[in-house]
Amino acid sequence: MLVSATDENIAKAAEILKSGGVVAMPTETVYGLAGNAFDGRAVAKIFEVKGRPQFNPLIAHFADGADVESCAVMNEKARALAQAFWPGPLTMVLPRAKGCPVSELASAGLETIAVRVPNHPVARKLIKACGFPLVAPSANLSGTVSPTSPAHVSESLGDKVNMILAAGSSSVGLESTVVDLSEDKVFILRPGAVMAEDIEQVLGERVSYESGDALSPKSPGLLLKHYAPKIPLRLNAIDLNPGEALLGFSSLKFMGIKGGGAAMSLPESMRRNLSEEGDLHQAAANLFAMLRELDRTEHKGIAVMPVPDVGLGVAINDRLKRAAS
Repeated sequence: MLVSATDENIAKAAEILKSGGVVAMPTETVYGLAGNAFDGRAVAKIFEVKGRPQFNPLIAHFADGADVESCAVMNEKARALAQAFWPGPLTMVLPRAKGCPVSELASAGLETIAVRVPNHPVARKLIKACGFPLVAPSANLSGTVSPTSPAHVSESLGDKVNMILAAGSSSVGLESTVVDLSEDKVFILRPGAVMAEDIEQVLGERVSYESGDALSPKSPGLLLKHYAPKIPLRLNAIDLNPGEALLGFSSLKFMGIKGGGAAMSLPESMRRNLSEEGDLHQAAANLFAMLRELDRTEHKGIAVMPVPDVGLGVAINDRLKRAAS
């Protein structure tokens, strides 16, 4: 549904987002496919709608720079860049704050989070109306050209999106610059309208372009680092070895322990279920948090029950294979 970005329709879009839906919203860079950053199921839906082959990190969009501090650790450099370039086409990769409520699926299980304050009145009105940040990768099918107009979104996604807020063409028309501030040295992971020399002028230090380690990128549009547990991960398990924790999917009724015993008898600290109902959206939303909860040295390993290799299950299995390797 393509509608003009009136105050009334922005309010309707906010209600859709509060109920877990997805909305295409204009920003100054490109049109984004927005979902509630706190809601893992909504984030999973974005991956599904885009046909995104892997769970790559997404950017969390905030209405105001002050709101970022509850989700990310802002150091002196980050505050200086925020003052200079926010609202605007600059994304910062920062350490996740303790207790950060943004879904782990949105940051792909990494200890960092990508954050931005967009410079578009509709985007900021929408975020304020929601009362929570929005993750918003480009509103197009994965692998296709990023959309800079509502017509582009409609052509690419059609009725897969609950609403398209139309507000003309994007003024920048290029994805935001992504700068990594999570370590001592400052790198630009993705070039954009804010150039290295612009950042250097603010920080008073040299800033280089760096795509990052192919195995550990922190930015959208780059390869995904796997979250590798410290203990062994065994996939497609049909039973448990003694001492293993269980990451289940759907019913645990027929999962047994070699040598005797049932998985259901394990203490709660040793078992998690991605989705008792067999819901792949719920499973995707729970994946990173549950892996972390089971990654404890007192467990000999983590046995993972089979997850259907269809729909979001393809991405979940890709993620698990990376973690197991």
